[in-house]
Amino acid sequence: MKLDKFDIAILEALQQDARISLQALSERVGLTSSPCWTRIKRMEEAGVIEGYSVRVNAAQIGLADTVIVQVTLNDHSDAALFEFGQALEQIPEVLEAFLVSGDYDYYVRIAVADTRDYERLLRERLYKIPGIRHSKSSFVLRQLKQSQLPLRR
Repeated sequence: MKLDKFDIAILEALQQDARISLQALSERVGLTSSPCWTRIKRMEEAGVIEGYSVRVNAAQIGLADTVIVQVTLNDHSDAALFEFGQALEQIPEVLEAFLVSGDYDYYVRIAVADTRDYERLLRERLYKIPGIRHSKSSFVLRQLKQSQLPLRR
């Protein structure tokens, strides 16, 4: 789908505040409400807008630590990669998982309460997934940046 300057402005505004009213959004991007709404609906139907969400402060709900786990598998067949991905989807603490190139096969971002909680997750969940050859964990000390997608390039 080709995006024009109005579509990009709408997306930028929604990335900053998905709860913005249609009237405020329309004023912000320089359209009346009806064309603005039509553009939003068109982008939703085309899959450009996948949904709307809320950012939750992890520390405020008892998940103060973020761990990045790099995982190497024994087997790199399509079936093994699919099964590992399916297993990760069943672990609620796994926030994101990426199949990557390089020294490791996966980068996995995990939210836990503390080191004891992470150890429990490793023993009870992650290391019970068949086919893991090696893993390396890094605790995030501080998040430096969290941003929206760069729409104007």
